[in-house]
Amino acid sequence: MNILANKNCLITGATGGLGKQISYFLAKKNCNLFLTATDEKNLKKLAKKLLSSNKDISVIYKSADLSKKNNLLSIMKHAKKNFKKIDVLINCAGIFPVKKLSLTTVDEFDYCMNVNVRAPFYLIKEFSRDMIRNRWGRIVNIGSSSSYSGFKETSIYCTSKHAILGLSRSVYEELKNHNIRTFAISPGSIKTKMGRKVKNQNYETFIQPEEVAKFLVDIISYDNEMIPNEIQLKRVHYE
Repeated sequence: MNILANKNCLITGATGGLGKQISYFLAKKNCNLFLTATDEKNLKKLAKKLLSSNKDISVIYKSADLSKKNNLLSIMKHAKKNFKKIDVLINCAGIFPVKKLSLTTVDEFDYCMNVNVRAPFYLIKEFSRDMIRNRWGRIVNIGSSSSYSGFKETSIYCTSKHAILGLSRSVYEELKNHNIRTFAISPGSIKTKMGRKVKNQNYETFIQPEEVAKFLVDIISYDNEMIPNEIQLKRVHYE
């Protein structure tokens, strides 16, 4: 049985390499989609493609800068106006600053934390209310191998991904008795535009975004006792 059919799903970072693939797989599951990213033109293009592949779903989009509180509030308002409730929340948006610690500014730290951590916190806090009332929900936070390790020249990014893992663990414990499943999915380097910023690694060994997206959609479809709530996705070859 397809438990995701007719569910309303909000995806941040929807036009990125991973977010786009997640959107495609959810559309195949007959999910209604609320898409957000920074570029309105790319969102419109993605929405058009999704609707052409499945005319039985609703696809709404709105551009936003998730580092800004007023943009976050606007996303929440727009989503609730169009869908009334969100059943599945996928926090996929993220930025990946690469810079030596000595050259990193406090403003850069604040910006990264606002996008990578504060935005997921706000969205979880808002949309989990309906999930609690309906006694059903899925929350997915995209972490990273950096959620478990530290790498040079990525101090801000690693800090933010450690934080998203801690947030996921806490939310999982707090909401599980309401039949809300929280997933922290932490992939290694992925073949995306962001992945090309990774230094001193062979891009050809990176994970395909399609595989991560398919895996994600598969595990949120489980609806019995088992829950794989904290998952690391690693590469076979590491060069």
